[in-house]
Amino acid sequence: MARTSGPKQPRDMAAALALLWDETERPTRGPKPSLDPRRIADAAVAIADADGLDAVSMARVAGVFNLSGMALYRYVPGRDELVALMVEAILTDRPDLSGAGNDWRAQLTAWARQSWAVHQAHPWLLPATAMRRQAMGPHQIGWMDAAIAALQPTGLTAAQQHQVFLLVAGLVRNLAQQQLDFDEAHAREWSRLNGELLARHADRFPALTKAILDGAFTPIEDPLAFGLDRLFDGVQALIDRARTPG
Repeated sequence: MARTSGPKQPRDMAAALALLWDETERPTRGPKPSLDPRRIADAAVAIADADGLDAVSMARVAGVFNLSGMALYRYVPGRDELVALMVEAILTDRPDLSGAGNDWRAQLTAWARQSWAVHQAHPWLLPATAMRRQAMGPHQIGWMDAAIAALQPTGLTAAQQHQVFLLVAGLVRNLAQQQLDFDEAHAREWSRLNGELLARHADRFPALTKAILDGAFTPIEDPLAFGLDRLFDGVQALIDRARTPG
């Protein structure tokens, strides 16, 4: 991931959290700041939507406001914090699951659909939220809270609820990655070359060859629904087992 030159300091998680939660101390003297973190984040989001996350730099975002790259550090400590602000900006408020009723499957399906829509609108969200311990603002935590709330009536343990949340979020991320990586021309050429290769070596890979001939690579109309149904069937089995005496 590209980084621009500028003050290089150890990552300060506390400073990032204070920025995300609007708990930074505001100067009582001097001129009033002409910018705020939200405006800066919105400008960075527009760049990422147009050109990808790698195109976002402190200097380029500063240029939107006719500032130098160094001037932007007055408002945002660095690029990592800027990316965290961008995630907050696009997630907005926690997802509304009220229309899904009281069923945990329906609520988590609605959650996954809304998450999928955000990933489709902002493909850079995938690399911006790589699986690591990162500073999260109230919007991102609100999304997690909504998913956990949907699972609380199931009787699963808190650890199990969290693992189910990770599975659902992981499914959405996996499908988003597939969409991000897909190139139609490359896919056609890959299918042609590998089809010819397997035809020449069908005796070595009989199970795969048969599966392909039977339509194994035929696209599923709604892969998110398919994945969620399979995942939720397993979760329901876990719930039923926990409720069965003995």
